[in-house]
Amino acid sequence: MSSDAIVILKNDHKEIRKLFRSFRGAGENADKEKGTIVEKIIEALTVHTYIENEGMYPRVRELVPELEDDILESYEEHHVADVLVTELATMSPGDERFDAKTTVLIENVEHHIQEEEDEWFPQVREHLGRKKLQEIGAELLELKSKAPTSPAQPSALQKALDAVLEES
Repeated sequence: MSSDAIVILKNDHKEIRKLFRSFRGAGENADKEKGTIVEKIIEALTVHTYIENEGMYPRVRELVPELEDDILESYEEHHVADVLVTELATMSPGDERFDAKTTVLIENVEHHIQEEEDEWFPQVREHLGRKKLQEIGAELLELKSKAPTSPAQPSALQKALDAVLEES
């Protein structure tokens, strides 16, 4: 597996999009299947936002200060996703707003992924180059190995709490 940070994040995006397609294709009365898919979405997004927030964003912010506005926007988009993921984790597929909340999460994350891949990643690659992206990628893989997989885990709760406290 490549240790290029952008390749790692794009591979995550590919898996997350695949889960989104599965949810959309599950059909109207597929509560059990949708519940299983949403559990996987929650896990994938919890891990992914963790490694971006703890690894990629701080490193890029330090190395490429001119991208700070993009990074701050990404933190906010992650905050919105974290709130929705936390709420979904407490719901069951039969809940009235389960599908709607999942759809809003999917739409927000797809927007975020598209911005990262179309606008942000090319700028980061241009500024940092292959060697630095491989170093950061190795850090992301290390973070991924110990990342929370549920929004209820302490490190995920701390990430959400930090986002809220930075607001005030």
